Amino acid sequence: MARTTKPEKRKKTIPYNFGDKHKAYIRKSQDCMINVAEGAVRAGKTVDNVLAFCHELKTTKDKIHLASASTLGNAKIILGDCNGFGIEHFFRGQCRWGKYKGNEALIIKGKDTGFKTRIVIFSGAMLASSYKSIRGNSYGMWIGTEINLHHKSFVQEAFNRSIAADKRKIWWDLNPDNPKSWIYTEYIDKYQQDAADCKFLGGYNYAHFTIDDNINISDQRKAEVKSQYDPTSIWYKRDILGLRIAAEGLIFQSFANDPEKYIIPESQLDKSKITSIQIGIDFGGNKSKTTFVATAFIEGFKKLVVIADHKIDGGKGEVGPDTIYTAFIKFVKTLYMRFNPLLIKFAWADNENQAVINGLRVACARARLMVKIVDCYKAPRNDRISMLTSLMAQGRFWVLDICKNVIGSLSEQIWDPKIPDRDERLDDGTCDIDTADALEYSFSKFIKPLTLAGGENI
Repeated sequence: MARTTKPEKRKKTIPYNFGDKHKAYIRKSQDCMINVAEGAVRAGKTVDNVLAFCHELKTTKDKIHLASASTLGNAKIILGDCNGFGIEHFFRGQCRWGKYKGNEALIIKGKDTGFKTRIVIFSGAMLASSYKSIRGNSYGMWIGTEINLHHKSFVQEAFNRSIAADKRKIWWDLNPDNPKSWIYTEYIDKYQQDAADCKFLGGYNYAHFTIDDNINISDQRKAEVKSQYDPTSIWYKRDILGLRIAAEGLIFQSFANDPEKYIIPESQLDKSKITSIQIGIDFGGNKSKTTFVATAFIEGFKKLVVIADHKIDGGKGEVGPDTIYTAFIKFVKTLYMRFNPLLIKFAWADNENQAVINGLRVACARARLMVKIVDCYKAPRNDRISMLTSLMAQGRFWVLDICKNVIGSLSEQIWDPKIPDRDERLDDGTCDIDTADALEYSFSKFIKPLTLAGGENI
């Protein structure tokens, strides 16, 4: 007698709600090998791809599939969970998280797959070495989110790993990038042209979306999201307008145009609302100078105020470790006189100079300073820049008028005109990047809570 299996009970239905443009993209993906959803943030691109991927997963003969993002954590959150619309929710009651041959995986087996096991391997992809995690494996389908943040070698390897698939299908999503980025010139635009010339076999499906194409977001919420961006920044043009824009000219255009809007005297700073004070340290090199920048976090992570900065003068060979130690101790003691010393807990130092960091720790201990010297967390440079532009746009960033180095640095930073295919800040000595780095090190560890405090769900 054949064994019967009790059907899984699904306690709730996923509240899918798609506009006509999204429906057309999802339907077309059934007949196309390559599917690309590009456009603004909160446009619904990832949900489209996840739903299409899951439907195909039900009938594919291939056992192992790939889900990737810039990091493994992002892959599991964005594709696995996806705010209740992810792969694990589509197959709720029929899947479990676990390991497969040492890889992070969602293991699926149930009525939807005909009680056949289907494995979705999750992987990070932004490092030059990320491709090694998938080398030697064979995959059926591949879903990649924020594909422009993947390393080029990972994309190449992922394509190679799916050549033998029974049902070779790929889904990508991305926010617009530099129009000369390799992801366009070598893949997306190339495929688009080949498809137009009837040279692309297997079917190519491309769609562009903006936040206004997402019928699930209210007009009020759309306005809130748009308000979190500086309209003069490349991120507004990319993330809100959905345009491919090259990074050109001044980075902090709004600050450079009207610095007085962001500058306040210390008398206007309500020190009772300071939650913590963080210090960023950038050590000088051949053509740079050692700099310190202190920032105050107000009411948790609601606001950020630059309260002090210092740059050690001197060229190559003129500034030794002892000079740095003495200057830093004086910098911290000055902060102690102006603010509650208990708030100044960490100094985030450029981790490329461990010898100086270790010496600084000893010097601070001898000086009986309570500040702890730790290696800085270097979030991607453009993420740090984007965070600053968002804080400025939301009215959450100020600089005390005594911080002349920071004011000058923010006013003069520009994108490198000699690098047309990616977004790189000019760092040739003409702009004060030493101060920029120290400022960014002071808040880099806290980008996520700063973002959440601004009302954005990430």
